[in-house]
Amino acid sequence: MDSKFTKPKGFGEILDHTFSLSKNRFKEFFMILIVFMGPVYLLQAIIQMATGTSFFRENGSGGQWYEQILSNLDNSGSFDSSSLRADIGLIIVGLLSFLLFPVAEAAILFTIQHIQKKEEYTVSSVIKEAFHRFWPILGSSILFGLIVVGIFLIPILLVAFTGVALATAVHPAVGILVGLLLFIGFAIGAGLLITRWSFYFGSVVLDKVSPGFGRSWRLSRKRTWVLFGLYIVFYLIVSIISFAVQLTFGALLGDSVLLGLITNLVSLFTTMIFSVGYGIMYLDLKTRNGAEDLKELIDDYQSI
Repeated sequence: MDSKFTKPKGFGEILDHTFSLSKNRFKEFFMILIVFMGPVYLLQAIIQMATGTSFFRENGSGGQWYEQILSNLDNSGSFDSSSLRADIGLIIVGLLSFLLFPVAEAAILFTIQHIQKKEEYTVSSVIKEAFHRFWPILGSSILFGLIVVGIFLIPILLVAFTGVALATAVHPAVGILVGLLLFIGFAIGAGLLITRWSFYFGSVVLDKVSPGFGRSWRLSRKRTWVLFGLYIVFYLIVSIISFAVQLTFGALLGDSVLLGLITNLVSLFTTMIFSVGYGIMYLDLKTRNGAEDLKELIDDYQSI
């Protein structure tokens, strides 16, 4: 077994291992994502061109070059809602992404596991392993999505109701202040709950436990705040990179097909970083809870 996986890691060690592994195995990880998402992004580009979007530059309004750039920044990311073909294409691309992205992330998890165990693998072999878990991944992901919607929807309704009630009965400022405090509290609580359940994916893929929420809850015990902090750091990294690319190329290219291709390639890179980080976090949890997992197996064996 790779020595980097044999001992529990701290916050900084997980980040360091994520970036070093992403750098050393960049070709394999990026190839996995290209195999899955490359055809989807190519289809998206073809649909955009077929619906009239310019490939190199979608000019904004304004006579001077700087006026066009400012207009491009305002219009970047917009879409023509009146075009039925564009809407249908967007739905198709979104559906394919929903089905294929989790399988690509599963293939990355299998790759990390093989690296951990120092086993031989190829890109095609980990892709086959990932497809073998397609239906459990799909079912568990849909269930997790419903849980996330419920976790956020219920607090939002409670905050809105409480804020409006206090604003009406006491004072608008009181309603706004209490609503803001409740929103922050509920947001942190929701983030912690999602963190506790989020490692269902690793359980479904690597340990073949579906839907995996119970196992995720046990593995993340006593590590919730650290894992929540890691998620925030990865989210900030992804957001900063995406914003920088969008700001730089969006000003020059506008809402063009080329901008979409560049943005999608960058999203593959950021997805790779997040997926590798997630895999290392999950395997670190398994390392920390190895003794408890062994105890569970012994208890299950004795109960037979």
